Amino acid sequence: MSHYVEKSRPSFLGAIIRFFIAAIVLVATSYIVPGFFVAGFWTAFLAAIVIAAIDYLISAAFNFNASPFGRGVVGFLVSALIIYLTQFIVGGVVVSIWGAILAAFVIGVLDIIIPVRLM
Repeated sequence: MSHYVEKSRPSFLGAIIRFFIAAIVLVATSYIVPGFFVAGFWTAFLAAIVIAAIDYLISAAFNFNASPFGRGVVGFLVSALIIYLTQFIVGGVVVSIWGAILAAFVIGVLDIIIPVRLM
């Protein structure tokens, strides 16, 4: 009998749970960071999907991880840019430049505490 364990693909339920946790992080960030506003949980849920989609597109196009602490200062600034651009796609999200920078920092810290990508 082999002790080899095959790494499974992420499940649909796992993705939904990750988006719920990311939405909670966005709502919490909205309360902490001035200049970063999310209208409610479902807006944050949609914003989490949009942020993940933009992150995926950047990762695919440039082979670059856009997490705030994934690639140093450049990754941090790309993450802030993604957060800033989200307001133009999702209604109910309002972000200033400084709000995006602070939100990228807070989300990065919360991601260290609650690692959404590892779920």
